[in-house]
Amino acid sequence: MACDLTRDKAFFGFSPDTAPVARVAQGEQLHLTTHDCFSGQLKTTADTLDTLDWSITNPATGPIYIEGAKPGDVLRIDLHEVKAHGPSVMVAVPNVGALGHLITEQETVIVEHRGDTVVYKDRVVVKQKPMLGVIGVAPAEGTVPNSTPGTHGGNMDCTLITSGSRLYLTVAVEGALFGCGDMHAVMGDGEVVVCGAETPGEVTLTPQVVEIPGLPTPFLENDEIVAVIASAETTDAAYKLAIDMMHGFLTNVAGIPNNDAAMLMSLVGNLKFCQVVDPLLTVRFEFPKSVLADYGYELPR
Repeated sequence: MACDLTRDKAFFGFSPDTAPVARVAQGEQLHLTTHDCFSGQLKTTADTLDTLDWSITNPATGPIYIEGAKPGDVLRIDLHEVKAHGPSVMVAVPNVGALGHLITEQETVIVEHRGDTVVYKDRVVVKQKPMLGVIGVAPAEGTVPNSTPGTHGGNMDCTLITSGSRLYLTVAVEGALFGCGDMHAVMGDGEVVVCGAETPGEVTLTPQVVEIPGLPTPFLENDEIVAVIASAETTDAAYKLAIDMMHGFLTNVAGIPNNDAAMLMSLVGNLKFCQVVDPLLTVRFEFPKSVLADYGYELPR
């Protein structure tokens, strides 16, 4: 059985008070279409952020009630396919983003899609790697705008959240109230000018509650690595949190001795930026699954 949701079923803040637009069983495949982060408002190079309705930015499709998901559960989202539709849009805006102090003129660029590539100003051809910028579950209380990342997920802008990856989130309310959106056809780590190739698209995924006591979330895996994702008010706070989260996973969950975990993190781990432009800044720490296997650990299915 599959559930289809179109991009008009959108919400703009993760909240326990938002009524779900669908209810699905665990293991049920979902097919969602998504808006770009501007809800399709920038269609030409003449459209700028000056004309934008900011109340409908960073839309996520949902929220979706997942049967049997309870507070404290770990919810795994298997991303089977993340597919960009195009065209994409990019912006450069004075005083916005990590490079805003160097931008003197506002500009909107429509990025053409050709096959599995995007073409920037008919000059630069880049292979697509569609990924989800916003993906998460509702917090226990209050509303977190979709523009903001956190322990619930949200606008993490992590380039690893793509086809074939599995994202783990801790459920805070009954049914989780899951949603996702803000797709990028391709984006560099850091998202320094406040956007990637912002695009509408579609995603096929499956939600499933799993038993992994002590798993630090948000947590991600693909065929090669595991990663923790941390967001904080400063990059210093974010990277320190990510390091602690990964060390905690290696010692408390994977069972690797304390000193081994620390030294291996320095030997084969990688600390990377996800984004440095949102209200909270996001980094990740990656660790190879091959080393987990050397210690006899494998994530349960």
